[in-house]
Amino acid sequence: MELRHLAYFVAVAEEGSFTRAATRLHVVQSGVSAAIKALEHELDAPLLERTSKRVALTDAGAALLPRARAALDAARAARDAVDEVRGGLRGTVRIGTLTAIGLVDLPALLGRFHRTHPEVILQLTVSTRGSGGLVDALTDGSLDLAMVSVPGRPPAGVHLRQLLWRPMELVLPAGHRLAGRPVVRVADLAGEQFVDFPAGFGNRTVVDRAFAAAGVDRHVSLEVVDISTGAGFVRHGLGIAILPRFAVPDEADLVVVPVADADLDWPLGVATSAIRAPGAAARALLGMIDDHLRPPGAPRDAGSVS
Repeated sequence: MELRHLAYFVAVAEEGSFTRAATRLHVVQSGVSAAIKALEHELDAPLLERTSKRVALTDAGAALLPRARAALDAARAARDAVDEVRGGLRGTVRIGTLTAIGLVDLPALLGRFHRTHPEVILQLTVSTRGSGGLVDALTDGSLDLAMVSVPGRPPAGVHLRQLLWRPMELVLPAGHRLAGRPVVRVADLAGEQFVDFPAGFGNRTVVDRAFAAAGVDRHVSLEVVDISTGAGFVRHGLGIAILPRFAVPDEADLVVVPVADADLDWPLGVATSAIRAPGAAARALLGMIDDHLRPPGAPRDAGSVS
């Protein structure tokens, strides 16, 4: 059984498409199809159901997938061990990130890593499902590490190291009925229309939990995936929002008010799989992350979070 065949199978299973798998692997589609057929012939079982619209795992394919990933991980670990003895890191690190993180200079972090380990390929992924999607990608083996916002206890199958927390505050348009108050309480916000992220994003989870704890219903009238545009919607009267302060531009027509009686700390952490040990290159990148956290008082960078 060839590792290449297993790698092609995993790519098709994760992408749900021979075409997308070929693009990911930088090979022609016919080569992917031939590898899958060879693997099915060797195992004497169909692994994928092919239709004109989708590719799905058979029962045999579902049974093979975690074992194929484990075999590829073991091969990578063996290469890592040899590379470390030879004094250089190689391979690929698959990194998940939020849509933008104003607190971590990700380009600088990855640039420094690339200069230190030029033979390592870096692949950066953003999930449209926010931190929830990144956690799923860690557990299914398609990511090596991810920058995530996961409040509270980490999900099963994931190691989470919280890096920092930032308070979230109420963001209002100037002239709002609450704009002149020094602080507000959750009960004061009953009946308001909110701009927020979809369910599964970390900051949405923090706010939903705070309102549930206070027994106050909340209506999200507009869902966005870029918090910098979210502040713009607030500015134009389409709702109010609860955001980390670094994500709110300093503009005269926006007012930021603390919420006095709620736990509204937004966390940022780095997550890895609890099932699969990170490879040597991923471990090296993990070791650099703390150096690139922005110190208190650094210039704010309005950006989206998840």
